[in-house]
Amino acid sequence: MQALLDVILPVFLIIGFGYVAAWRGLFNESAVEGVMRFAQNFAVPVLLFKSISGLDLAASWDPRILVSFYTGAFLSFGLGFAGSIWLFRRSATDAVAIGFCCLFSNSLLMGIPITERAYGTEALAGNFAIISIHSPLLYGFGITLMEIVRNHGRGTSPARVALAALAGIARTPLVIGIAAGLAVNLTGLPVPGVVSAAVAMMASAALPAALFGLGGVLLRYRPEGDLRTIAMVCVLSLVLHPAVAYATGRWGLGLDTAGMRSSVVTASMAPGVNAYLFANMYGAARRVAASSVLIATALSAFTIWGWLAILP
Repeated sequence: MQALLDVILPVFLIIGFGYVAAWRGLFNESAVEGVMRFAQNFAVPVLLFKSISGLDLAASWDPRILVSFYTGAFLSFGLGFAGSIWLFRRSATDAVAIGFCCLFSNSLLMGIPITERAYGTEALAGNFAIISIHSPLLYGFGITLMEIVRNHGRGTSPARVALAALAGIARTPLVIGIAAGLAVNLTGLPVPGVVSAAVAMMASAALPAALFGLGGVLLRYRPEGDLRTIAMVCVLSLVLHPAVAYATGRWGLGLDTAGMRSSVVTASMAPGVNAYLFANMYGAARRVAASSVLIATALSAFTIWGWLAILP
């Protein structure tokens, strides 16, 4: 119970504050858009730059953490994709969008603050290792697969689709922030003190603004669509993904305590808003994606508590 009060509830209170402010009309839709744009396009990329530029890459980039986390992510995608087609008779494009909901956990906006509150700032190195390839890898995979499904029979080569997807991903602010942080880290390029101070100020605003904005965004979503499909997404995202990360990390790869915490806590996050944005971009399974983000985020307050209780 203490973990729920001390670690999880403060994060959800900020999300709830944003939700209530938007619901009561104290924060209109354009204001929510502005906060989310500030957070996702400016403050969060700066946070990623700051964190990755100062990481000890040799210690943080433990491939076992990545294998543990992404094995669960891709298994969840595969089961979500197959279940959508075979159990719920959805189209192939819908199945990709639903599978993407199972694949794309909210590693940044929720994974970081919950891990930090539970284990301290020093426990975030593994989280940032996961995040450094999260968007490029998963968006690259999802976009490429969706384009292959959509262009099936049209003669478009998968290689051309993949290159176009990667070119688009490389221009996103999050990836630019990650790449800039890696460049500074690997080259040892000195950052002037005045720039470091400005970066620290901007980074400190990233998570509170993003969580508050996330609450406002969630107001738009309604529990609509096929409830059985939504239930499948919730189970795969909140139970299977962290369970596979836990089993793989503990018994398959021998992860240390810090690695287990980063992998399992990040895997236990609900689908991020990006899961809905992906579905909306292709006009596929939008209601299921929106409802899954909302319902899984609410349920994750309790499932995260369970995973924190299991972890050392």
